[in-house]
Amino acid sequence: MKILHLNFIPRSADVALLVLRLWYGLSVLVLHGWGKFTGFGALAEKFPDPLNIGHPASLILTVFNEVVCAILIVLGLYTRVAALVGTLGFGILFWKVHGHVLSGAHSGELAFVYLGVYVALFCAGAGKYSVDANIGAAR
Repeated sequence: MKILHLNFIPRSADVALLVLRLWYGLSVLVLHGWGKFTGFGALAEKFPDPLNIGHPASLILTVFNEVVCAILIVLGLYTRVAALVGTLGFGILFWKVHGHVLSGAHSGELAFVYLGVYVALFCAGAGKYSVDANIGAAR
């Protein structure tokens, strides 16, 4: 029964945070942010505007979240600030754009999952293997 606990595998929260940051940050950047960044001109006037600040402004904030903050998450630089921005962005996406619906057509399930990862990174920080740790910002 001891083998079922997998205790022979070394444990490291810092390695787990590195894997999470890389996997998640690159996923947000490549799967969501990059297309919005490169297609900005075509999207600017039809992008959702949940805060009523204008379509281009909403797209700018989204690109900032999904490109700039995703890169910061990958690097582990200003991780908690980037995670806070991501939490706000994906919170708005889940609540306002998807109507906080978790199943069915056009559900906010993916936004909700991404929101959870941002909250976890906000709580945990970047970990030992990050720029934050190398500049003395992470504990």
